[in-house]
Amino acid sequence: MLAIETHGLVKRFGATTAVDGVDLAVESGGVYGVLGPNGAGKTTTIRMLATLLQIDAGTATVLGHDVAAEGATVRSKVALTGQFAALDEDLTGSENLVLLARLYGFAWPAARRRAVQLLDAFELTEAGQRSVKTYSGGMRRRLDIAASIVVTPELIFLDEPTTGLDPRSRNQVWEIVRSLVAGGTTVLLTTQYLDEADQLADRLAVIDRGRVIAEGTTGELKASVGAGALHVRVLDSARRSDAADVLGRVLGTEVRLEADPASITARLPEPERAAAALPALQQAGIPIATFALGQPSLDEVFLALTGHHAESESDDTAYERSAS
Repeated sequence: MLAIETHGLVKRFGATTAVDGVDLAVESGGVYGVLGPNGAGKTTTIRMLATLLQIDAGTATVLGHDVAAEGATVRSKVALTGQFAALDEDLTGSENLVLLARLYGFAWPAARRRAVQLLDAFELTEAGQRSVKTYSGGMRRRLDIAASIVVTPELIFLDEPTTGLDPRSRNQVWEIVRSLVAGGTTVLLTTQYLDEADQLADRLAVIDRGRVIAEGTTGELKASVGAGALHVRVLDSARRSDAADVLGRVLGTEVRLEADPASITARLPEPERAAAALPALQQAGIPIATFALGQPSLDEVFLALTGHHAESESDDTAYERSAS
């Protein structure tokens, strides 16, 4: 049985179609990633699947249950961690978890035991008696995910769970996601961080303008845009444009200037042509810091499919705010 299956899923906010016929087939177990630029429809799709928004057209089943007709059953089996922590900042970490456990029907002793288990599992035991308002961003995010699994869900929606976190906190959240999957929970993950999708997702869907434009494993998506990519970093950033001109002429392919002012990337449909690049750069007197041939990055895949880079912050909910 598929964990999630949608056909022609549509959501409109006034004259704006935020989700325009999304088809998904998510296998049980593992992490399914959803990538897309700002306003692509990722968050809106998740909110429909979690029964928080009404579906305007199409069908969706979650864990075998129709989202529109069996919303209460779906809600009993899933959890959602949104882009912002849903915690009471005046309570301690422990009090937040005990409160949620009690709302789920735990008796007081069982609620306290569950809070202790989760605080320990998420490395928050020492902070558990402190007010959440004193927590760092990474601690809040870990507590937010812990709150989502007071009752272990069969499926959890993680909507950009590491946005704004430092690298150490991101790695901690990644380990939490892996632990959830190891425990049998299916994860649907939206993210703007392409390395995060590379690290976690078994399969990916790329959404742009409310439609799925590509789907597959990271390897399949990378293979779809070319056999390889040449990554060059020049010693002198002032010579980067010269290096790009040389590579474009020698390789006969598209050359892109990266955000790093010294870096260049060239797509290579025929990787063997890279052998001519280094001698040409040396002959032009352009010193090179690094020179590497590899698969296209997921960022390059994203750019090739959508025509633009993934932004750092999602704004799918802008549709909902403007319509309200």
